[in-house]
Amino acid sequence: MPWGHAAFGYLLYSLGHRLVTRESPNGPLVVLALLFGTQLPDLVDKTLSWGLHLFPQGYSVAHSIFVAVPVGLLVLGAMASGRRDIGIAFTVGYWSHLLGDAILAVPKLGVSPGDRLLWPVVTLPPYDSEVTLIGRVTAILGELSGEMLTGEHLVFLAIYSIPYLLVFLLWIVDGAPGVAQFLRTDNR
Repeated sequence: MPWGHAAFGYLLYSLGHRLVTRESPNGPLVVLALLFGTQLPDLVDKTLSWGLHLFPQGYSVAHSIFVAVPVGLLVLGAMASGRRDIGIAFTVGYWSHLLGDAILAVPKLGVSPGDRLLWPVVTLPPYDSEVTLIGRVTAILGELSGEMLTGEHLVFLAIYSIPYLLVFLLWIVDGAPGVAQFLRTDNR
């Protein structure tokens, strides 16, 4: 889910940034680059699969390490002369998305964690049915809300929410980067 990739990317970026600089992340452009990086693989591949039906699965070009590694290195190199922090944030966001997808594949039977990242060497089997982009998003949200709001899933929902709450608290401790700068600008 998009918010999972955003939270995981922010967690890795914030902790890495603190480890290297001993400071919390700062700046709206850094946060936007990180957020964009965490969503880019799905924006590209889900559109190519669900929207344009060019690939049988939503894991292809942008999820491939054969694309992600050169793109990340290219962005880092391009940003080295100016705002390197923005390039690092984007690259951490992009690569964290792939890492998160690989980790989420571990409990699935018959799916190797690396399979999602090795296009075109590995092509995943097609979805059971072809659905439009809007249809698939609607189905996912409907299924999520239908399952999560039942009594038996409330415990799961609470457990599922804890990491997001912790990342949100980390973001607050970091000074709410991205939002805080806009609020300070408005108060001047």
